[in-house]
Amino acid sequence: MKIKKASFITSSSDHKQCPTTGLPEFAFIGRSNVGKSSLINMLTGHGKLAKVSGKPGKTQLINHFLINDEWYLVDLPGYGWAKVAKTEKEKWGAMIHDYLKERETLVSLFVLIDSRLDPQPIDVDFINWLGEEGIPFALIFTKSDKQSKNKTQSSVAKYKRFLKKFWETLPPIFVSSSFKVEGKEEILSYLEELISTSK
Repeated sequence: MKIKKASFITSSSDHKQCPTTGLPEFAFIGRSNVGKSSLINMLTGHGKLAKVSGKPGKTQLINHFLINDEWYLVDLPGYGWAKVAKTEKEKWGAMIHDYLKERETLVSLFVLIDSRLDPQPIDVDFINWLGEEGIPFALIFTKSDKQSKNKTQSSVAKYKRFLKKFWETLPPIFVSSSFKVEGKEEILSYLEELISTSK
């Protein structure tokens, strides 16, 4: 798949405010500072489509981007250690939960994981919740350029072994680097496959 056109459409604080065009949606989520905005910009080839920030918790709303006039890329707020008030975190949590559970046009969620880290309870709990709720998703291990290829492969293998304690069949898994544009073709090919089967 080639992304020829990408444009910001709207930000919503509730899934009921999201676009009603019926186009398929593919959402991206991850712990704060996992490199979500950079990945979105890398995939679309638009350097400033999603706002990149060194400050965790920058994304606070459900952001819809229209891609090739055919589908939506949805940027969801990060979760984890963003330095925001507890009430704000709870509000984001409810917003994400309702979107994932109620949004009928959501085809798949992409959960971003920092490839340098051991399995974190907050990520694993979220992944297992997705499985319990039957929400389709894939994993993207980010920031592979921050360490050697061997270390990344070892880290991903460790993560797979850990998840197999809970999962019989693992979800699709990708490795990416926004800096080196790694994983772009594989992720876009998978998206294309999902789009063709969702029609």
